[in-house]
Amino acid sequence: MATVQIELPSPAPGTRRMLRVHRYGPPGARPKAYFQAALHADEIPGLLVAQHLLLGLQQAQAEGRISGEVVVVPVANPIGLGQHLNGRLLGRFDFESTGNFNRGFPDLAAVAAERLRGCLSADPAKNIATVRETLRAVLAEQQAIRETSALKLALLSLAVDADYVFDLHCDSESLLHLYTSRWHSDEGRVLGAELGAAVILLEEEPGGNPFDEACAGPWWKLRAALEHEAPIPLACFATTVELRGQADVRDDDAAADAAALLRFLQRRGVIAGEPGPLPESHCEPTPLNGVDVLTAPAAGVLVYRKQLGEAVAAGEVVAEVVDLFGEPLGAARHPIRAATDGLLFARMTERLARPGQKFCKVAGREPLAYRQAGRLLED
Repeated sequence: MATVQIELPSPAPGTRRMLRVHRYGPPGARPKAYFQAALHADEIPGLLVAQHLLLGLQQAQAEGRISGEVVVVPVANPIGLGQHLNGRLLGRFDFESTGNFNRGFPDLAAVAAERLRGCLSADPAKNIATVRETLRAVLAEQQAIRETSALKLALLSLAVDADYVFDLHCDSESLLHLYTSRWHSDEGRVLGAELGAAVILLEEEPGGNPFDEACAGPWWKLRAALEHEAPIPLACFATTVELRGQADVRDDDAAADAAALLRFLQRRGVIAGEPGPLPESHCEPTPLNGVDVLTAPAAGVLVYRKQLGEAVAAGEVVAEVVDLFGEPLGAARHPIRAATDGLLFARMTERLARPGQKFCKVAGREPLAYRQAGRLLED
């Protein structure tokens, strides 16, 4: 195992932060897997899962079972981890106004497509190597002055040539669920079965260019742009793993999640060994644009009529907003109904809603008309 530190630009005199990166297996070996935890720094479960991953990888390395290469960034956002305000850790948005830490990663596809024209062959394996080399070159030309921009470039440079990318997050209160591309539904099913995911969400044009799309997106964009020139396999499976809710920080869960991720690596030849039978899946993948995101119509106290993990029918009341100054006194409530049949899988922790606040999610099987491509992720 090799450990390196990547220093970030100093945001102020006398201040400096860094990324710590752990590498296992032969450098450059395939398949390559990449893990990072808590890009949203207030999402702590991934930090604990990463520690259990490191333990498992150290054991596998000692036993000579790492066939590919595994890269782990156990603390992906040291900037956000320093965002304490009045005793509360924030960590989701950059204070320098560049927005959500998991948005705005570089989209390398357009520049890469121009460089790859006329350079590919009829051999898919050679094309994969050529595309990876080009993506690395395009990314290496990007420059960053600000600390957050440098952080994003550093993370993407570690993952852009990986076969498998795992971005470990969590929701406010939720069941374990995954986001991945619709092009990788089969891989999503396998990973979801290993982790016991309650929901697997298939993305297409989610918008905002989050980390998982920055890693996997260039492959399907290049395939579409160059499909008449040469075969380009989709050589990067990237997923955002939502490890339940923010308060779900338990050793038993973290150890089980890490073991499941390591078994997935065994199934894909990154680590040698027998993972055993694939567990039975808890769900079928559903489209991200089929997620009904319920919104508060007014300010007030939020009272749920449905709980996490419950089935919801279209038109059914999921929650009510209690109007504290409404009439009749003590009984003024706004019922909020689901727009789809599905599973209530995520909701916010706060119980005082603001007008227009998105407060829970129901995973449905059919696309919803109001869900717009390019605007499918909530900040």
